[in-house]
Amino acid sequence: EVSTEDPETAFFTLAKREDLNPEEGSIHHCLYQFTRNEKLTETNKLLCDVCTQRHYGPKKNIKSEKKYVYTNAKKQMLISLAPPVLTLHLKRFQQAGFNLRKVNRHIKFPEVIDLAPFCTVKCKNVAEGNTKVLYSLYGVVEHSGTMRSGHYTAYAKMRSMNNRLSDLVLRGQSPQALETEPVKGQWFHISDTHVQAVSASKVLSSQAYLLFYERLL
Repeated sequence: EVSTEDPETAFFTLAKREDLNPEEGSIHHCLYQFTRNEKLTETNKLLCDVCTQRHYGPKKNIKSEKKYVYTNAKKQMLISLAPPVLTLHLKRFQQAGFNLRKVNRHIKFPEVIDLAPFCTVKCKNVAEGNTKVLYSLYGVVEHSGTMRSGHYTAYAKMRSMNNRLSDLVLRGQSPQALETEPVKGQWFHISDTHVQAVSASKVLSSQAYLLFYERLL
């Protein structure tokens, strides 16, 4: 889908990215890098239909002659619709020659995360005037082992039902004002049939592979 945006606001976010100083090795740094502004130049230039038509005329003549105009451009991936449940999948492998190698580095992640610096200023289902899009952590999947073998375990928070989240999922209603603290509850570590109560600090020290957050605000 191609849409025309005001160039003055096309790359604006709900909260200023300039205020961020994400620590390397954190989930904030991962999101910051994934949503950074990129310049498309040289062999990465963008095929511009408007420029092509302006230079060669109507499209019916372009296809027959196979002539196109490419132009320098800017590209940025931003969130246009804040989801009720946010799932973050961390890339836990890297290419090492002809082999894949697992990345065991710990990535820091918070109990409450604000997605506003990574959302477009016209983000849908965010109340007008809101400059925060908050999520509370409720689940983590961790993998131990190597690329060839290993074991998956999970951390899950037992908590009370979030009725406002249900409204958002079922009716698409945007939250107006909710708690900005983590949802209260008890964390559990689940490994096959073994379940054990654990502290939040134990969860936050895990080598996360998948992170699950529920929307607060």
